[in-house]
Amino acid sequence: MDNPRPEPLEAQEKPEPSERRTNPVPSIIIGLSSVCVFFGAQQILGQDLKADTLGDSRTLSALEAPTAAATSGGAVDGAAVYTARCAACHQATGAGVPGAFPPLAASDWVKGADSVLIDIVLHGVQGPLKVGGTAYSGQMPGLKAQLSDAEIAAVTSHIRTQWGNSGAPITSETVKARRSATASRTAPFNGEAELTGKP
Repeated sequence: MDNPRPEPLEAQEKPEPSERRTNPVPSIIIGLSSVCVFFGAQQILGQDLKADTLGDSRTLSALEAPTAAATSGGAVDGAAVYTARCAACHQATGAGVPGAFPPLAASDWVKGADSVLIDIVLHGVQGPLKVGGTAYSGQMPGLKAQLSDAEIAAVTSHIRTQWGNSGAPITSETVKARRSATASRTAPFNGEAELTGKP
């Protein structure tokens, strides 16, 4: 019995798919899209652009309030500034990192003179510094270019009331005066000796 001759490979393949340009978009899709466009345009055109309330029910005055407070020396959240700028090194608990970053908790530097604490935040400090009897020799960058007077006042006042510290709040006027008095400084303070004026 003769074996049937196999079909050529080309004949075994399915035909290539082709786009049928005669298939229109279903009319239900066209109708729904038109309705969405119509009501969307109506919603946008019906908005009162001069209204104080936005589409998500927030008011313009509420959105502008934090900026106005920060620039006018009003209430700034010192805890938020601490979390954003200080907690990475000094930790959320103020305990610092042993051997690297000194603690702010129960620190004489925090509880001491306003001017010294402000100077540290403004210009930073590098070199030997003792905190709680332990010597540190790291480097803290100055934040005078990143923080406003109100923000420095808020964050220094915040750390003075946390983790066993008890100190009077620092005002933005005091920070402004220290910023002006030390405006010519371009380098961090050289450790404890320069901060305290003692050799």
